[in-house]
Amino acid sequence: MGDGSSRAGVADHVNEVHVVGRVSNEPESRVLPSGETVTMLRLVVSREGAPARPTSRARTPTVDTLECAAWTASARRMLSRWHAGDTVEVNGCLRRRFWRSPAGVASRYEIEVVGGSRRCRADGKASPDTSRRRPREASASAP
Repeated sequence: MGDGSSRAGVADHVNEVHVVGRVSNEPESRVLPSGETVTMLRLVVSREGAPARPTSRARTPTVDTLECAAWTASARRMLSRWHAGDTVEVNGCLRRRFWRSPAGVASRYEIEVVGGSRRCRADGKASPDTSRRRPREASASAP
């Protein structure tokens, strides 16, 4: 029952994220104390149809800033080709990551990138990277 299999009348649980947004900073790769390498970037995504906040006098668009992490080599290569200002499409799943900090255990939510593409370069030119990409490591079936 707790294995994620379907039961009559109960839908399978799905953790899939599909986001289109603007890259807000250059991708940054770092080696963690565990020895793993991760490439991080931030996406800015507008909230379509979101009501204006009652305390806001100006009609400014409401946006979310989302952290994205690429753990596989092919996903890290893909993110490293993106630049601040590019409009990109990201496919992945939502993860909560924990680590130890001087203040104690810390955590945050992020999108674990498994595929994506650049839709438009920051300079407004069409991107040659418009085909959907799904890294080979991510498409392998899980045991």
